[in-house]
Amino acid sequence: MTTQALHARQARGIRRSRIQAQDHSRNPIRIIVAIVLAALFAFPIVWTTIGAFKSPTEANASPPVWWPSTLTLENFAKLDGTGSSLLVYVLNSVAVTTMTVLITTVAAVLAGYALARYRFRGQNAFFGVTIGMLLVPYPALLVSLFTVMVWFGLTNSLFGLALIYSTFQMPFAIYMMRNSFESVPDELIEAAELDGCTKFSALPRVILPLVAPGVVTVALFAFLAAWNEFLAALVLLNDNPSFTLPIALVNAQNGPLNTIDWGALQAGITVTMLPCVILFILLQRYYVSGLVAGTGK
Repeated sequence: MTTQALHARQARGIRRSRIQAQDHSRNPIRIIVAIVLAALFAFPIVWTTIGAFKSPTEANASPPVWWPSTLTLENFAKLDGTGSSLLVYVLNSVAVTTMTVLITTVAAVLAGYALARYRFRGQNAFFGVTIGMLLVPYPALLVSLFTVMVWFGLTNSLFGLALIYSTFQMPFAIYMMRNSFESVPDELIEAAELDGCTKFSALPRVILPLVAPGVVTVALFAFLAAWNEFLAALVLLNDNPSFTLPIALVNAQNGPLNTIDWGALQAGITVTMLPCVILFILLQRYYVSGLVAGTGK
């Protein structure tokens, strides 16, 4: 059999396997199961969003009102009556999250590149200790971290809170970036060095664009963790104007006679989850490929 005939046979086999995979994915049972699962996952989001626009009476009604008689923003207005305005809480969360993402991403990229491309004494021990930190529950470290923040005068500080969030995210971020850099062929770095680049200067010019999905994954994980984190903010912050959005939601949910104001709570959850949903939809392509590249070794 000639080489051309062999290639043609392989091409026909690949096309046949693709057609079979497409037919298999179009199985009606699979489609029905996928629709049911998608509806189950989407129901809490849709229900919370609808509840945010109900009147307080309908939002707290039992049995529940499935659809509001009139759409109102009264529940969102209640979020402004919890001390500071809703805009202040959102800006605080945006500031903390932005600093967390920048610190985590920059440090993880540099550390991951050093672990993947440089050889130094204690390298494996350092990486092992970093991965071992994933096994430690972060609430167990809050007392020690709070003491450190007191020493540096960073209590009730958004920057100090961002440092704590970055500390919690760093082990996983370094692990992801190290594996992402190791997936880059050595030949590319050698070619960059032949063109006059050093190992470090090749990072922004050649390698970083190749591991962009891993960088996006690390940044997205840091964003989601910092945006939704509650316990560390509750421990470190003690001034209402410095509260982040999750802390404000706890204050907003308290109704009369110590009941839960479901309308205000659902409005706050809607505001909180909106940036997460938008970012995930926009970056899901990079997120999936980044997870594959970051956990492939």
